[in-house]
Amino acid sequence: MKPEKRKFKIAMVAACPFPANHGSPASIREMSEALVSLGNEVHIVTYPIKEDIPVVGPHIHRVRVPGFKKNAIRVGPSPEKFLFNPLMVFKLIRVILKYDIDIIHAHNYEGVLIGWLAKLITRRPLLYNAVNSMTDELPTYDFFKNKDFARKLAAFLDKTLPFKGDHVTAVSDDLKHFLVELGVDADKITVLPAGVVPEMFDNPNPERIYARHQLSKDDHYLVYTGSLDAFQRIDYLLETMARVAARRNDVKLLLVGNISNPEAHRKYQRMAEELGIAHQVLFCDQVPLDELPDYLAVADVAVIPRPECPGHPVKVLNYMSAGVAIAGFRGGAKGLTHESNALIVDNHDCDALADAAIQLLDDDAKRQRLGQAARQVVDKFYTWRQLAQGIEVLYEHLYTGGERAPREKLREFILETYSPNDARS
Repeated sequence: MKPEKRKFKIAMVAACPFPANHGSPASIREMSEALVSLGNEVHIVTYPIKEDIPVVGPHIHRVRVPGFKKNAIRVGPSPEKFLFNPLMVFKLIRVILKYDIDIIHAHNYEGVLIGWLAKLITRRPLLYNAVNSMTDELPTYDFFKNKDFARKLAAFLDKTLPFKGDHVTAVSDDLKHFLVELGVDADKITVLPAGVVPEMFDNPNPERIYARHQLSKDDHYLVYTGSLDAFQRIDYLLETMARVAARRNDVKLLLVGNISNPEAHRKYQRMAEELGIAHQVLFCDQVPLDELPDYLAVADVAVIPRPECPGHPVKVLNYMSAGVAIAGFRGGAKGLTHESNALIVDNHDCDALADAAIQLLDDDAKRQRLGQAARQVVDKFYTWRQLAQGIEVLYEHLYTGGERAPREKLREFILETYSPNDARS
């Protein structure tokens, strides 16, 4: 009989609005809920900003700022973070000591800095969840008007903060290779992708989307979900749509935004007008999480317009969970295989991306086959409950001081969870 698994007390460092309907906050919420479902105790230390999304199981501890009432959700750097992040360090230390925390689990660059400072005081082991590089994203934000400064700051952060964790999980092989090239010890990095709760996409209600936006069922729909930030390459998405529209007049593009970004909305609305496709492009702003399955149920094709992406976009997992056919650039199409469960084209080639979308629009059987295959991959490899078991293996490694290399333990976990033919290195 196997010995009973150890249960851990975890301090999740979420240096962001939480909960919120986009990438990292969504992953932190679902990861934490999965870890609680396995019997662990999870304490999330985070900002005072939040959306009205249920969080079931974890305990939430927010920094408090007297008189602060702003609740706008935004992605990227913002002035209030310079106030929140120092307070997060003190809040985290207090949570660690009060609840006798075993492991600090920090997310993103600000999180690992906060976690490292708390580690210096509390001596708790630190797991860093790496989801991106600063070089890839920071210069794209308008927060820094001097882009040369932004690039230099991004390079400094990339060369400094990933080294602070006792162990690192990277959400993709690309991100692991990036970190190794920076000098992070490869044995300290485990590739553990982002996850999803696919069941939330099982019973969509597309009829309310057709009615709300007066969509015709005689038309076909390309759908993008997520933020309108520059690094998402919405410009490529619109250029691709222009190429599709030149060949078919029965296609519309729905940009399903999860966060309000009026400036970006105006920018891309102007671009759509300049391309002559404004009448075929619909911006759907601040769509709540519970309506995401409904919008994806309207989609004939879901599009991945981001070429360079060292991380693992959560939107891709959502597309896969919804069972919708996917066309995208190679760099953003993490977890997908060309012609097996998606159509994947070379980065930056909008002509090829338009050809892939047209191919799927023209072939009902192929759309259905690829969509179903993508959902099967999610069910097999990317559910949070499965991934949370792998995270527990890393917790055990950190808690015991590294009796065996985590790669060996993770290999055992994979072989026990899947059949040997499905196990991946």
